[in-house]
Amino acid sequence: MPPAARPPLLQEARLLPGHKGSVNVALFNSDGNYCLSGGDDRRILLWNPRREEAAEPIKTYTGHNERVLGLAVAHDNGSFASCGGDRSVFVWDVPSGRVLRRLSGHSQRVNAVAYAGEGSSLLVSASYDTTARCWDMRSRNAAPVQILEGAADSLSAVAVCGAEILTASVDGVLRTYDARAGSRTADTLGAALTHVALSGDGHCALAGSLDGSLRLLDRSNGTLLNRYSGHTNRQFKLGACLSHDDALVLSGSEDGSLYVWDLVEARLQARIPAARGAVTSVACDPRRLEVLTGSHDGAVKLFTPG
Repeated sequence: MPPAARPPLLQEARLLPGHKGSVNVALFNSDGNYCLSGGDDRRILLWNPRREEAAEPIKTYTGHNERVLGLAVAHDNGSFASCGGDRSVFVWDVPSGRVLRRLSGHSQRVNAVAYAGEGSSLLVSASYDTTARCWDMRSRNAAPVQILEGAADSLSAVAVCGAEILTASVDGVLRTYDARAGSRTADTLGAALTHVALSGDGHCALAGSLDGSLRLLDRSNGTLLNRYSGHTNRQFKLGACLSHDDALVLSGSEDGSLYVWDLVEARLQARIPAARGAVTSVACDPRRLEVLTGSHDGAVKLFTPG
């Protein structure tokens, strides 16, 4: 008898329809029980992605007057931040849908947001205007407490580890700002950067770029640890992340697929059809191997092990 076929690493488990136009960002909350998505339709949708009945959003948040480009969820899951083409950052109360704060100051679209500090006390926004701004969530101060400069082109993504803030820029440089020491380091990677994500232990940074590759860096010294390729990334900002246990690297692709590599060996483990357009967002559940994608075809999908 021939050997039994191996089950797929991941397979589509849920389609979450609701957006009209491209989905630019989709992510889980901090315990993985719910997820949010934002898109060109200027709306943010809250989902229970594992609900058995017909998938419909639990809640819709409206307020942006341009496309939604970035989302971040506070650690306690009670609030979240959004940003987009209207150059604004909104902070929302999850249950009521009320806007708690609207933060203005960027002169161009805001591409990404991330929470930092104990109790999500700081919010960082990264913009096409080449700056990142830090906002104090404990006060009502309308001005940022710090403006991070130094980039020569748009900031496409931001990630936070402790007191350190990482920004990915189209100028090809991954910058790390130490908020406590007031210092800045730069790793020049040579290609326009579209994304940055951190390993669970914070020791490694995963940078996506428009040369069609992902680079894994040792954050302590900038050493290139590994490189992952095979997907297509020449035009768009695409999401990428590490799995919940840091064993796998996952990325979207302009060919409509979800790509999965082994972290250590950089072997391609799976190429999974996910969309009719570019897969723009990829997020892994923080507790298990379940993956959320968003794409240009307007779909949000949940993938679970086969």
